[in-house]
Amino acid sequence: MVDDSNLTKRRRQRAVTLMTGAGLDALAFVPGPNFLYLTGLNFHLMERPTLLILDRGGDITAIMPALERLKWSTAFPHATTFYWQDSDGFESAFADAAAALGAVSVGVEGGRMRMFEYDALRNQLKDGAVSNADTALAVLRMVKDADEIALLEAAIAISEVALEETVEAVRPGMTEKQVKSFLESRMLANGADGFSFDPIVLAGGKAANPHGTPDDTSLKPGDAMLMDFGARIGGYNADITRTFFVGHVRDEHADIYGVVKSANAVGRDIAIAGMTAHDLDTQVTARLRDSPFADLIVHKTGHGLGLDVHEAPQVMIGNRQRLDPGTVITIEPGLYRAGDVGVRIEDDVVMTAEGARSLTGFDRHLRVIG
Repeated sequence: MVDDSNLTKRRRQRAVTLMTGAGLDALAFVPGPNFLYLTGLNFHLMERPTLLILDRGGDITAIMPALERLKWSTAFPHATTFYWQDSDGFESAFADAAAALGAVSVGVEGGRMRMFEYDALRNQLKDGAVSNADTALAVLRMVKDADEIALLEAAIAISEVALEETVEAVRPGMTEKQVKSFLESRMLANGADGFSFDPIVLAGGKAANPHGTPDDTSLKPGDAMLMDFGARIGGYNADITRTFFVGHVRDEHADIYGVVKSANAVGRDIAIAGMTAHDLDTQVTARLRDSPFADLIVHKTGHGLGLDVHEAPQVMIGNRQRLDPGTVITIEPGLYRAGDVGVRIEDDVVMTAEGARSLTGFDRHLRVIG
C-alpha cells in the first residue's frame, strides 16, 4: 500500500458507509492502522499532530506538519490540506480545517487519538461535535481481502521458521533474554520487516504471567518455556504462542498442556463463518472449565488480527459480533498457575463458510527440548 489506489478508495467508501450509519458527517484519524488502511501511507504518531479527516462525500481534509508535505502531496495532491510549521504551531491549521469543514459532527478513534489532538479539534468545532466512533469503526478492518491474508501468511511463515530454528538452539542455562534475542535475529534473517510486538519468552513459574517480561532468568530442567511472538510483513502481524518443556515434563504439567491443546483444537474445529465471537469463546472455555484445572483460567479465547496485533473482534463472552468470512482471529486458550507453570497454544485462523482455516501450522504436540 503505497499510493491512492482503487483499493484504498474502496476502503474509504466502506468508512463512509460506517460513518453514515452512525449519523456522523466525518471521521478523523491519527497515524496508525486505520490511517494506513485508508491511505496506504504510514506516518509516525509523534509530537506533531497529523490528522486525516474523511467526509460523507469521500473527500479528504488533512492537517499535516510541513515536513510531511512531499510525502503527503505526492500521494494526495488534490486533498484539501492545511500544513503547519513547527515555528508557528498547529492551532491555525486546526482552525482553518474546521472552517473548511463547517458545522459537522466528527467521529474520532477514541482508543487511539490523544487528548491534545482531541482538544485541538474540539476547540475549533461546535460543542458536542466530536464523539468517539470506535464502535462504528470496529468493523472497518475486520474482514480481510486476499492480499491481506497473503501478507499475514507470509508473516506467519517467517515466524514459524524462526521458531523452529530457535527451539533447536535452546539449551538449559540459557536466559529468557538470550532466547528472545536469538528468536528476533532469526525472524529478521528470514525476512521479517520487524516484530508484531516485543517477543515474550518466559520460563518456569514466570510463564504463569501471560504478558510477562523476559529477563535474565535461566532455563532449568523441568521448566515450561512459553514463547509468544510474531513477525511483521507489509504492516501485517503474526501472533503465535507455543509452550515447550525443558529437559523433561512433570505429569501434572503434561496434563495441563493436554487440556490446553484440546481446547485449542475445539476452537479450530468448531469455528465457522457466521457464528458469534461469544459462542466460540463459550465453547472453547467450556473445555477448560470441564477440566480439573478450571481455576487456572485467566483470559478470553482470542482477538482479531491484522494491522493491529489486537483488533476487532474480541473473542470473548458477551461479544455477539458475527465472525464473517475473511475475519482473522487468534484462538489461544491458556492455563496458568502462579509460581509454577503457564501453558498457552495460540493459532491464527481465517473464518470461511467451510470452517476455520488455520494460517499457523507449527506442531502443537507436547515437545520437550534441550
